Amino acid sequence: MQWNANADCIKLIPSKVSHCPNFFPVVLSNWFTAGWFEALLAQYERWQPRARYKHQLDPTVEEVKKLCLGCRKNAKSERVLFHYNGHGVPKPTANGEIWVFNKSYTQYIPLPVSDLDSWLRTPSIYVFDCSAAGMIVKAFIERQDWSSSRSAGSSIKDCILLAACGAHGTLPQSAEFPADVFTSCLTTPINMFCGISLLRDTIDQFLIDRIPDRQNDRKTLLGELNWIFTAVNYTIAWNVLPHDLFQRLFRQDLLVASLFRNFLLTEWIMRSANCSPISYPVLPSTHQHHMWDAWDMAAEICLSQLSSLIEEPNVEFQPSLFFTEQLTAF
Repeated sequence: MQWNANADCIKLIPSKVSHCPNFFPVVLSNWFTAGWFEALLAQYERWQPRARYKHQLDPTVEEVKKLCLGCRKNAKSERVLFHYNGHGVPKPTANGEIWVFNKSYTQYIPLPVSDLDSWLRTPSIYVFDCSAAGMIVKAFIERQDWSSSRSAGSSIKDCILLAACGAHGTLPQSAEFPADVFTSCLTTPINMFCGISLLRDTIDQFLIDRIPDRQNDRKTLLGELNWIFTAVNYTIAWNVLPHDLFQRLFRQDLLVASLFRNFLLTEWIMRSANCSPISYPVLPSTHQHHMWDAWDMAAEICLSQLSSLIEEPNVEFQPSLFFTEQLTAF
């Protein structure tokens, strides 16, 4: 693949590639390998184990069209998830077009969002992990405005968008963050938080890699972290979002709720790297909410037990006092 000076990410120093241990129906990716997709698939399957997942690595326009039409046919009236990993290719165009190969794989050609919208239709949810992802969101919104002016029903009415950054934003270039930091935050938020703790020198990378993976068991460290994380995110969303928007994003669809719950933490983490994720519907800013301080403290207290739990397998995890403290804080 020829390197383009306008490519999505120009790494000045080696960057860690995170292999997301968390999910999806349609995944388009450039630069990452099939192994990356398998790790991502495992993440998505935890939320929607019965869904059919498809993957295209460096696809052509024809392959994208076939994939999207096939997924919509199989999904019928259910929501289709489209995840675009645009690393190592040019940024989206000013018209919000993403880049795919031509038939002969000799050059990249732009794919308009209008084509994606017409193939996938609604209900749908898109995740765009690339620099200048806001260009794509802007094009979708403009298409909505145009459709609304021509007909009573807009095709984007039940279309949800999550983008790694604004129209002029660039993904974090530091080796301290994984190359797919947006995807990692959306699908493995607790692991990403632990990575931030690593940067603070409060926890060792060797220990992070050995955190027991039992999120549904509150008697384990990861399970307790997951319960606290979920409670904090729902609290922030309930306090900040309008009631109708909260119901739509957090109470009607498990997949959408999981993504938006993690999106709140994604904003909190990525803003520390001067990168601001965006969404449609637009959410109020939540990264300065006081509950993040409560999460930060509770998580560090839980993680302080990690070393002893690994060194002594028979040691029992001591549950956090987070919920008790919150109930008695009035």
